[in-house]
Amino acid sequence: METMWCDKGGACGVMGALKATMELRPQKNVVFCAAAAENACGSLCYKPGDIITAMNGLTVEIGNTDAEGRLVLSDSMTYVQRNFKPKELIDMATLTGACMISLGLTTAGIFSMNDEMAQRVFESGKRSFNPSWRLPINDEFRNTMKGSHADLNNIGKSRFGGASQAAAFLERFVEKGVTWTHLDIAGPALDPQMSLAGCATGFGTPILLDYITKN
Repeated sequence: METMWCDKGGACGVMGALKATMELRPQKNVVFCAAAAENACGSLCYKPGDIITAMNGLTVEIGNTDAEGRLVLSDSMTYVQRNFKPKELIDMATLTGACMISLGLTTAGIFSMNDEMAQRVFESGKRSFNPSWRLPINDEFRNTMKGSHADLNNIGKSRFGGASQAAAFLERFVEKGVTWTHLDIAGPALDPQMSLAGCATGFGTPILLDYITKN
């Protein structure tokens, strides 16, 4: 819990991109959403085994209370899609330690079922010196996220491929007609060597800003 404040790197990165976009004023319609929740103990907290209903109607069994970020993120994705009808959706979050196991501390993971969009996000990372690498979402990971008593479980049944499992969970909240890419920035957003201010590396903001201005 001592480092939980570092886990807001995705939301902070989105807010940084918002500020820069407002200053540059590109002639595009862009919506920014920074989802937030208090991560603390209390009588209203959910517990392992509880089943909650997401905003889009899917039921989610709580297999691990530490996999809370994806619950907040999934509802924010639904909110943005239903209220603003975007053609493309990029989410960015310090979602999994498993992504750090796969890619280390300086490279983000890209997840998308659209090759063209994934490549454009990758190129934005190269141009902005925020490196990323694409990782898969396939049926192995989709199947492991199925719930025993609900549509989904918020943690996979396997300890392998945790970053891809989390991406497969988020994929269920992408609505028809929306092209989506997920950035897992856990490593570079939390790497203290990349910032004099501990976890505040600012990783991801340059990717979003480059993507907005170049695409």
